[in-house]
Amino acid sequence: MRTLAFQMPDRGGGPSGPRMRVGRPSRRARTLLMTLGVLAVLAMAFIMFAGFWTDWLWFRSVDYSTVFTTTLWTKVGLFAVFGLVMAGAVGLNIWLAHRLRPPLSAMSMEQQSLDRYRMTVAPYRKWLLLGISALVGLIAGASAAGQWKTWLMYVNGVPFGTKDPQFNLDVSFYTFDLPWYRFLLGFGFAAVVLSVIAAAVVHYLYGGLRVTSPGARATAAATGHLSVLLGLFVTLKAVAYWLDRYGLAVKSSDFKAADNWTGLRYVDANAYLPAKTILVAIAAICAVLFFATLWRRTWQLPVIGFGLMVLSAILIGGLYPAIVQKFQVQPNEQAKESPYVQKNIKATRDAYGVADASVTDYAGLPDPKADKKKLRQDANTTASIRLLDPNIVSPAFQQLQQNKGYYGFPATLAVDRYKGQDTVIGLREINLAGIPKNNWINDHFRYTHGYGVVAAKGTEVTANGEPVFTESGLPARGDLGEYEQRIYYGEQTKQYSIVGGPQKELDYANDAGEKETTYQGDSGVSLGNPVNRAAYALAFSEPQILYSGAIDDKSKILYNRTPKARVEAVAPWLTIDGAVYPAVIDGRVQWIVDAYTTTNGYPYASRTQLGDTTADSLTNSQRAVVAQENQVNYIRNSVKATVDAYDGTVKLYQWDTKDPVLKTWMKAFPGTVKAKKEISPTLMEHLRYPQDLFKVQRELLTRYHVTDPQTFLSGSEVWAVPDDPTTKAGTAVPPYYLSMKMPGQKDPNQAFSLTTTLTPNGRDNLSAFMAVNADPTTADYGKIQLLKLPTQNPVDGPKLVQARFNSKPEIAQEINILSRGDSQVEYGNLLTVPLDKGMLYVEPVYVRGGGLKYPLLKKVLVTYGDQTAFEDTLEKALNVVFGAESATPPPGDGTTTPPGDGTTTPPPTSQDPTVKAALADAQKAVDDADKALKAGDWAAYGKAQSDLQAALKRAIEAEAKVTTPTATATATPTPTPSG
Repeated sequence: MRTLAFQMPDRGGGPSGPRMRVGRPSRRARTLLMTLGVLAVLAMAFIMFAGFWTDWLWFRSVDYSTVFTTTLWTKVGLFAVFGLVMAGAVGLNIWLAHRLRPPLSAMSMEQQSLDRYRMTVAPYRKWLLLGISALVGLIAGASAAGQWKTWLMYVNGVPFGTKDPQFNLDVSFYTFDLPWYRFLLGFGFAAVVLSVIAAAVVHYLYGGLRVTSPGARATAAATGHLSVLLGLFVTLKAVAYWLDRYGLAVKSSDFKAADNWTGLRYVDANAYLPAKTILVAIAAICAVLFFATLWRRTWQLPVIGFGLMVLSAILIGGLYPAIVQKFQVQPNEQAKESPYVQKNIKATRDAYGVADASVTDYAGLPDPKADKKKLRQDANTTASIRLLDPNIVSPAFQQLQQNKGYYGFPATLAVDRYKGQDTVIGLREINLAGIPKNNWINDHFRYTHGYGVVAAKGTEVTANGEPVFTESGLPARGDLGEYEQRIYYGEQTKQYSIVGGPQKELDYANDAGEKETTYQGDSGVSLGNPVNRAAYALAFSEPQILYSGAIDDKSKILYNRTPKARVEAVAPWLTIDGAVYPAVIDGRVQWIVDAYTTTNGYPYASRTQLGDTTADSLTNSQRAVVAQENQVNYIRNSVKATVDAYDGTVKLYQWDTKDPVLKTWMKAFPGTVKAKKEISPTLMEHLRYPQDLFKVQRELLTRYHVTDPQTFLSGSEVWAVPDDPTTKAGTAVPPYYLSMKMPGQKDPNQAFSLTTTLTPNGRDNLSAFMAVNADPTTADYGKIQLLKLPTQNPVDGPKLVQARFNSKPEIAQEINILSRGDSQVEYGNLLTVPLDKGMLYVEPVYVRGGGLKYPLLKKVLVTYGDQTAFEDTLEKALNVVFGAESATPPPGDGTTTPPGDGTTTPPPTSQDPTVKAALADAQKAVDDADKALKAGDWAAYGKAQSDLQAALKRAIEAEAKVTTPTATATATPTPTPSG
C-alpha cells in the first residue's frame, strides 16, 4: 500500500505529480543531509571545545589553573547576566507592544495595508520574539564578558588612602568604581534605545503608531509605553550628567601646559561643574514629565521639557564655559590656572613614582684649577666604564660562541652583575633557520632547545678587540659554576616542540660529536590520549600530531615558550616590560621579567602613551613593551617575575608592597603572586630597576621636574629626551646601565645605576643628567637623581659631543683609515658620567671588516671639558684627556687595537718559536704598512694589512695554548703607522 500510494501521482500524469516527485528529496538524500548537518555542528562544537580545552590544559600544566577558572567564570557570569537582562528588556517591550495593540477594527487604511506583513509574521511571532531577544542578548553578553577586568577591579578594589583634591573621594573610586558605573550606564542606554526601537516598530506594525493617516498619531497605550521608555532614557541622562561631574577629574584636555593634561582646570571647576549639576536637575524634571504621560496621555509637556534640556545643554554646558574661558581665564591665565596646575603636578608626580626625585644644581664644567692627578684617579673610581656595548657585540657572540648554525643570540644582549662587575650576557638559543634541513620532525622533535650561557666582562676586551668571555664554550664553562644549561624557553623560542617520546632530541654538538637527550622537565602538556592530540592538531593546524608514530604516551608538547608570553598569560592584568634578561640563579637559568600594574583613572595625573614613551633607538618587536592599556596615568613596577629556561616554571613575586592596584588583583586571584620575602638572596642580586619604567619617568620629568606652577605654565624649563647621536634614525637615546657613583653619594662604592641625559626643548646642549639606583640590594634602590646644569654656561649634550668627535681633523683622519676598504665603523653607547663638576663622555668605537663578520673594539673616544682623546685604550684616552696617569689603573683597561691595523700582537715575552716567527712577520707588515701609508700606495697598504692580520692570527692562536684569553688584555701594541 505504501508503494502504491507513493506511485499514484506518477500515474495521474497531472502536472503537479511529477513536480512533487522531482522536488522532494529521497529518504536517502534526507538522511545524508541530516548526517552532514550533524557532523558540521559537531565539527564546529569540537573547534570551540579544542580552544577551550587546550587553554585549560596549558594553565593546568603551569599551575595557574585558578587564573583560567576565575577568568572563565567571570566572563560566563557577565555574559549570562547581562545577556539575559538585555534579552529580557528587549523581549519584554516587544511582547508589551504587541499586547497593547489596538483592535483591528480601529485600524486606518494605512495600517490595513500592512496586513500582508502581519500575516507573514503571525505564524512565526514567538520565534521572532525569541530570535530577536536572543540575538541582542548574545551581543550584549559578549560585550559584557569583555569587561571582566572592570568587574573584578570593582568588586575587589582596595583603597589608595589618597583623596582627590576636588571631590575628596579616595582615588579607588576613579580607578575601580567609576569605570564600572560607566559601563552600567552605557549598558542601560543600549537597553533603553533598543527597547524604544523594537517597541516603536511593533506599535507601528500593529497600528499603535500612525505616520500618514489622519487623526491621532499614536494610541494612548503606545503613547504611555514609549513615554515610559523615553523617561528611562532621560533618567539615565541625568545619571550620566552626575557621573560627568566626577569624570572631570580624569578627563584629558588640550592645554599648553602639558600634553594629555588630565584633571579640572579653572573653567571646569567654575563653569562645567555647576553646569553639570544644573543639567542633572533639568534632566530629572524632564524625566518626570515623560512619566506623567501615563496619566495625561499627551506628549506636549515632555517634548517641551526635552527641548529645554537640549537647549540648556547647549547654553549652560557649552556656551557658558566658553564665555568663562574667554573673559575670565584668558586675560589672567596664570593666576586662574595656578591652583589647578599645582594639583596636576602633585598628582602626576605621585602617580608615576617620581615625587621623591631630587633635583640638584650641577656645574657641568670642570674646575680649571682642579688637580689633574686627582681627576685622573677619580675617573677610575667614579665609574666602571662599560666598553662592551650589548647592542653591538651580539654578532661577536654569534661568530665566536655560536658553535653551530642552529644556535643564535638575541640582537641586543643583557647587562647584569656577576662577582661585583658589569657583565654582558646572552643565551645560546635554538635557531631553526640554521638547522641542516627543515622538516616537521627536525623542527619540532629533533632541534628543541638551545644550550648554555655566554658571558663577557663589560669593562674589558682582548688585545684583538674581542670580548673577554667569563663563560663560554659548549658545554659552557667559566665563572658561573654548575647549572642546568639546556634552554627550552627563551626570547627566540617561539615554535612548539614535542618532547619525551620515542624521538631523541639533539642535546648539543661539539668537536667530540653529537649528544642526544630526552626532556626530563615537568612542563608541557601530555599528548598521551587521543582527545588531547586531536585538540592540539586542530590548535596548531597540524594533522600529523593526531597520527604520527613519533608521539607516544610519554610525549608532551611545549608551547608559549617566550618569557613574555608566559608571564602575560598567567597574569593578564600586568603590563610586561620590553626587556627581559637571563641570570644564572642557584644552578638554574632564570629569565627575569619586570611587570607593571597600570590604570588610566588616577585623578589629575596627566596621561602618557606607553608605546610612544618607551620607544628608542633599540626598540623592536622583541623589545617593545607589552601594554594591556597603552594610555595610562599611573604605573608601578609591582611584580618581579621569573621564568625557568629549562622547565618554564613561572613565579610572580610582589615587589611593590604598597601598590593598591596589585593588592586588588591579588585579592581577585589569590595565591598567584608570592610575597616579596620569598625572593631568594641570589635572585635579589640580579634584579634591577626596569628600563621601560625609567623611560616613562624621564619623559614625565622633562616637564614635571618643575614644581612651581608659574614656571610650569611659562614652559621655560621644558626639557626633552635627546635623539641617539650614534644613529641617523632620529629616535630617542636609550638609557644605559652603568656602575657609578653620583656626586654627593655617601656610599663609597659604585652603585649599579640606570642613566640618561636630557636636553633643553629644541636645543642640543645638556640640561640635566638623570640616574636611578638600579641595585635592589642597596638602601637607595629606586632613588631618582637629577643633576640640573646651568643655562648661562651651556654644556654640550650628546649630539654636540658626537659632532665634536667627528669634527676633529685628527680623529676624522683615523676614522677614515679604519673605515677604508670594506671596513665599517660602528659607534657604541655614548656613556655620560658626572665627574668633579664636569661631564665625562666615553664612547667605544668598533670596526667590522677585513673579512670579519663581527665588530672589534678598536678605539675609545673620551672627552672632558674642552679636552678630547681618541686612543687605543680607555686607559690611554683618560691619560691624554687629564694629562696625567692613574696610580691605580682599573682592572681591564679596555685595550684595543692601534689605528688601521685590524688587530694587535700578543705579549712579546712569549718564548714559543711559532709566536716569535709570527711576531716578526707582523712587525715587517707594520713597517710595510707605514711605508705604504706615507707613500699613499693603498694597494700596498691593503696587502700589508692582510699580511699583518694573518701573522697576528697565527701568533694569537699559538699564544692561546700557553696563556688565558684575559692575558692579552694587557698586551703591548705593535708600532703604529704614522699619519
